[in-house]
Amino acid sequence: MALFDRNGWTGAWKNGVYARHHYHSSAHEVLGVAAGWVRVRLGGEDGQTVELRAGDVVVIPAGVAHNNEGASRDLLVVGAYPRGQSPDMRSPGVADHARALPRIAAVPLPAGDPVIGNSGPLI
Repeated sequence: MALFDRNGWTGAWKNGVYARHHYHSSAHEVLGVAAGWVRVRLGGEDGQTVELRAGDVVVIPAGVAHNNEGASRDLLVVGAYPRGQSPDMRSPGVADHARALPRIAAVPLPAGDPVIGNSGPLI
């Protein structure tokens, strides 16, 4: 949590990943796996599933649906959002996503990489 905060990703939380498809139209999101493993589907129902393990970090751009498709019992995820961005929780659906597109397009790029900072590969 402190690493993300130090690099401008705030509003940190600890938990898992929701087991239902959702996206954020007003913020990018970083997920860092602190313990265990989780299979996350990125991109909605037809998206790709990736397995994340302790030590892995993934940045999910605003508007990209994601959900938990299975996890270890000891899963602990730390998440955060770029400073100044406040996440909403939206359910994917063609009509809802179409209405959210202008808001998604307006979400600014983060000022820095959540792990490395301003000189990191994300930027």
